[in-house]
Amino acid sequence: MSNSEVASGGVQSVDRAVTILEIIARTGLAGITEIAGELGVHKSTASRIVSTLEARGLVEQDQHRGKYRLGLSILRLAGATTARLDIVQEARPITKMLAEATGETINIAVLSDGAALYLDQAASTASVQSHNWVGQRIPLHATSNGKVLLSGLSKAGVRETVGPKLPRFTPHTVTSVPQLLTQVAEVAASGFSLVIDELEVGLTAVSAPVRNAHGDVIASISASGPSFRFTEEKVTSARELLVQAAADISARLGWREH
Repeated sequence: MSNSEVASGGVQSVDRAVTILEIIARTGLAGITEIAGELGVHKSTASRIVSTLEARGLVEQDQHRGKYRLGLSILRLAGATTARLDIVQEARPITKMLAEATGETINIAVLSDGAALYLDQAASTASVQSHNWVGQRIPLHATSNGKVLLSGLSKAGVRETVGPKLPRFTPHTVTSVPQLLTQVAEVAASGFSLVIDELEVGLTAVSAPVRNAHGDVIASISASGPSFRFTEEKVTSARELLVQAAADISARLGWREH
């Protein structure tokens, strides 16, 4: 059997496994015969895939009826997305008020596969919005949101997350991992991050950490704008508002400052 045939078989198995989950989600309970019929495969094939899903806790068997329902591991997987939705829902009223108070763009970002993933954005009605960051993944080492997100990790965690090479975007981009570690430690100590001209020249951003009930940094909230308008005085004002806003969002998510 060729590598391509093995890969094709693997993809087919994944497709069938997802279809089985969808069948069970739709029906609530489904037996092997029913699942095999919908898939158009032999019962032994359906049984083998269901057994794998059961071993991972994605489905479980009803002991009385012998049929399968979705397992508790589905909740664990869904929980990761639900947590992000919670952040957006709890933060949105605050981000809108912040946008108007600062006159700049407010973003919510989370750590995602070695980058900062932007979940939500609010812009002031007075400012001209030049870029929509929602859904985009931004480098951690060159952004204030990124450095805040890294501040929740250990030194080893930071190294593992950013890797050995830090791409340069402007003359001001930090490209040394030891220097980045120093900056991240300062962010952890101060409770905010200020970045000027590191991702692109002319862009200034300040960020603060959002925490969960355990005190872990799970998101970052930032205010960003063109450097000529987002002056030092405005940044200082925005920083104070952001730190308080981050604490308010964290409280809504169950965090209590000691």
